[in-house]
Amino acid sequence: MAITAIVAEDDEANLELFSEILELNNVTILSKVVNGKEAVDSFESQRPDIVFLDIMMPDFDGLYALENIRKIDPSAKVVMVTADTSSESEAILEKLQPNAVIHKPYEVSTITHIIEDKLDLKIQSN
Repeated sequence: MAITAIVAEDDEANLELFSEILELNNVTILSKVVNGKEAVDSFESQRPDIVFLDIMMPDFDGLYALENIRKIDPSAKVVMVTADTSSESEAILEKLQPNAVIHKPYEVSTITHIIEDKLDLKIQSN
């Protein structure tokens, strides 16, 4: 059974690139959303295996999404994807406890390593 995911990213080019990388690694994208509120709504209705959240998004950011997804399902697998390395963001992430953090720019191998090793999900080969 394929791994399912939601990708939340406000930059369209990054949203498409990240989604394509996942799809090339046999991860089925259930939703591509552009803010944290949409991510929470999509999570609640679709219950994917993984949610990938950009931290900085307009209106409702990835931290909002992480906090609210955890309220819906404390065991949800959530990976933050960010270029933000500020100590303030690091402290908030430590408090909210995502399953993993991917820092931009990222390597494809980093994404697959996190899915298989940190999240303990098996990527099916073609």
